[in-house]
Formats: sequence, C-alpha cells, structure tokens
Amino acid sequence: MTARTLGRSGVRVSPLSFGAAAIGNLFTAVTDEQAAGAVRAALAHGYRHFDTAPHYGLGLSERRLGAALRQHPRDTYTLATKVGRLLVEDGRPGPDDQGFAVPATHRRVWDFSADGVRRSLEASLRRLGADRIDLVHLHDPDDHADQALREAYPALERLRAEGVVGAIGIGMNQAALPARFVRDTDVDAVLLAGRHTLLDHSGLDELLPLALERGVGVLVGGVFNSGLLADPRPGAPYDYAPAPPELLDRALRLKDACERHGVPLRAAALRFPFGHPAVASVLVGARSAAEVRDAAALLERPVPAALWSELRGRGLLPAHVPVPVG
Repeated sequence: MTARTLGRSGVRVSPLSFGAAAIGNLFTAVTDEQAAGAVRAALAHGYRHFDTAPHYGLGLSERRLGAALRQHPRDTYTLATKVGRLLVEDGRPGPDDQGFAVPATHRRVWDFSADGVRRSLEASLRRLGADRIDLVHLHDPDDHADQALREAYPALERLRAEGVVGAIGIGMNQAALPARFVRDTDVDAVLLAGRHTLLDHSGLDELLPLALERGVGVLVGGVFNSGLLADPRPGAPYDYAPAPPELLDRALRLKDACERHGVPLRAAALRFPFGHPAVASVLVGARSAAEVRDAAALLERPVPAALWSELRGRGLLPAHVPVPVG
C-alpha cells in the first residue's frame, strides 16, 4: 500500500499512522525514552503520519512527539494535531480525571471560537517546536457543532490559506456529524474512530460513501474497538466500557474464523478498513517500539479472500460491507 493524499491539500499520509495519545500517558505512564523509542521505531517501519492533540496528557504528547520528530527532516513526515480544547493553567493540580497518568496542571476548556482556534494552534506549535501543522482536526465537537461550523472551521480555512495549516479535518468517534462537515464544508480529511471496524459498520451508512464522492480522505482509528478486537475475553473493553455479551460473542466468533485461516484477529481488524476506497490510512496508537513493530508486522500479514468470504457466509460481515482485495 502506498501513501495517499488528503483531498486537494497535497498532504500525504502513510498507510499506517502513529497515534500519539499513548505517549501522553494514556491510562499508563511511559518514560520520555520509551516515547522517543516508539517514534523512532515508527519512522523506521514506514509510518510517515503522526497524530497528536493538546488533550493527550495535557500537552505531554505534543511535547514528546515534537522532541522526537525534531531529529528528522521536516519533509519526511506529516504532522496532525487538533483544536477545540484549550489548556488553562490550574493553580491546584491534582490527578488528571480524563484517563491520562499526568498531574492536572491544566484544565481543558472547550472552545471552538475563531480566537480559540488560533490560541490553541499557537500553543501547539510551541509545544511541538514546529513552524506549521500539516493537518488540523476539529476535535470532538459533538456538543459544539454550530460553533465549530460557524467559527472554528472558517478560522482554519484562513489559516490554511496562510500556509500555517496544510489540511483541515474533523476527528470524532461518531459518523453523523463528520458527514455534515463533509457535506457543508471543504474539509480535506476525517479521522473516524471506532466506526469502521469488524464490529461497527456505521461509517458506511453515509460518511464513507460521501467522503469518496467528495474526495475527502478518511483516517480510521480505533480499529480494535478499545481492545475487544485485540483480545476478546470476558471483561474486555468496547468503547472504553466492558463489552456487552452479544458483542463479545461476535468478537469470539470472528477470532475463531480468523484462526481457522491462520490469521490473527488483530491482523484482520487492522487490514479491514482498507476495503473501502475512501480510507487513506489506519491510525494505531503505540506506547513502545515493540507495539510499533507489532502493528507494522500485522499489516504485512496476508489475509486470504476466503476469510472474508467465510465471515460474510457466517453473517459476521454484512454482504454490503467492502473488504480488502489482495
């Protein structure tokens, strides 16, 4: 698989993208050296697109990613961050309450105003040590859709025209609102988390066909649905909560079918999104060099057409869901 261009932006992304939430201490702390090692391994294994956000570790992910990438020529990778949450200093820090193992030195404040976009990007550029961002996503505007459309998106359009931003995207774990942005704006990309996977096909209802029609590149995240498709077992998470019994049963049946064809379930889950032609890249989070190498190896594993046929035949994939060829 080769690099793909996002919309008309000229910004290119590799088939595998590096998700940097984990090096912002998502759930578990990692050291600076472990984070740097993960980024080095990603570059060595062909990852050329790196995705972060202020939200991830209250800026820690951006600082670590920027420090690691500064050792490499700027034209050898593309860089994405997000806007929508401003980091405001908190005078009485305690533990972070949003899943990151960092002290809560700052509060996250929702802000999709034009001024908020510029302030957020200025702060991100400082943390990253960068002079430009290749791709900026509107981050989770679920409850702020009107302001994001009315203020944040036009601000990003101006920054794109100025060359500060290469491409504009929207990053969410739902498909309906991104489809609205694809219809009503000139976004270049969508980062869709958890909604085009072996277990969840809701991205196909409208978003992916519309993105293909409009020439918008889709980056798919959350291909393991929070872990259920990585290791299906009682208590395994799905969308960050314990998986319901019926989904656990489906995941176990998927695993059983994959094993009969000599394919790890994780390899099938990673390859599956590429069946749709709108998908430009799959974004995988990693906290170590070993996890980076593992994802790269999984993408290289052959997945036979007979497996996809069996999944359809057993009702584990609907007939209309596109699957990879070759």
